[in-house]
Amino acid sequence: MKTDLERFLDCMEYRPSDRRPNHELGVWPQTVERWRRESPQTVADFRWNWFVDEPGIGLDRREYIPVHYGFLPPFQYELLEETEAYETFRDELGIVRKALKEGALWGGRMSMDQYLDHPVKGPEDFPAIRKRLEAAIPARYPANLNESIERWKLRDYPLVLGVNCAANGFYWRAREFMGTEELSMAWYDHPALMHEMMEFFADFIIETSRPVLQQITVDYFTLNEDFAMKSGPLLGPRVFRTFIQPHLTRLVAFMKGSGVRYVAVDSDGDPTPLIPLLMDAGVDIVWPIERASEVSPQAWRRKFGRSLRLWGGVDKRELARGPAAISAHLREFIPLIEEGGFIPTVDHTVPPDVPWDHFRRYLDSKTALLEGRFGDI
Repeated sequence: MKTDLERFLDCMEYRPSDRRPNHELGVWPQTVERWRRESPQTVADFRWNWFVDEPGIGLDRREYIPVHYGFLPPFQYELLEETEAYETFRDELGIVRKALKEGALWGGRMSMDQYLDHPVKGPEDFPAIRKRLEAAIPARYPANLNESIERWKLRDYPLVLGVNCAANGFYWRAREFMGTEELSMAWYDHPALMHEMMEFFADFIIETSRPVLQQITVDYFTLNEDFAMKSGPLLGPRVFRTFIQPHLTRLVAFMKGSGVRYVAVDSDGDPTPLIPLLMDAGVDIVWPIERASEVSPQAWRRKFGRSLRLWGGVDKRELARGPAAISAHLREFIPLIEEGGFIPTVDHTVPPDVPWDHFRRYLDSKTALLEGRFGDI
């Protein structure tokens, strides 16, 4: 029997194996609340956000090195206004948000917040933000890092640099600084600032990652970008090529030169026009392949070939429809499972319209798929 690490590497290198990796992203907190009512013994120990190796559902083991790539210090939380329905506040990123209170649970809301203000309006505001992103200071690393590294050297499972959404990428971080609308204009109105920002952030990730990668090799690193919507990217290829690609290329080269096996980029929506640029920069993986945006892993494999590994692609909407729809949907992935370079997961966190029985059926059917028992799906 192979280890979780061996299966992962077999899949990523298109080699046959005893089965394919069993990974998932996570769930909404409201989904966990529902599942705890429907199956309290099974779901009692679930973390509400990102799956790692949740007991009882058979996921393969992964571990994440918890490097802190965010603001240190963060902005002080400030409640600015509160009504029965909404609260307006300044968060740890310095963003002023108006949020619906109804349905909120454990910090997760049933709808997107309204973003009212951001800390960077122009070049004069960026120096104050840079001070919160000092690279490689001790507070960015867990106190037991050295002890954990000795244990990780003996691992038989994939090791990941950074927890999910820890190393937010070039577009993502600039949007946090400025907001979507202001950022969309800043590429044209403040090009010098944007070049400075992209160069700075590449340097920051590299120097913050360096002390860890000097001690341990890791199996992958994810840059979270979310730079696309249903109709396409939020920035065009020319802007990406001009401002981001040189620094992404430099970042990927550093990661791989420091022993990182694979580099992944996460984006919702349809980032298809940017994928060739990601691949030119050395990116190996794109996920989660959001099906509501009319993209699919099958289409991306035909278009981009084996150089692009694919994670995700399971339409969360099909899980809500029930067992017959789930089985029919999973059968579509049989050729990709056999070929390799593809790890099927739900195309984002699982929403609360999916009952536990449907998710359990999905997991059982997916296990059969990963083991090659295609007749059992």
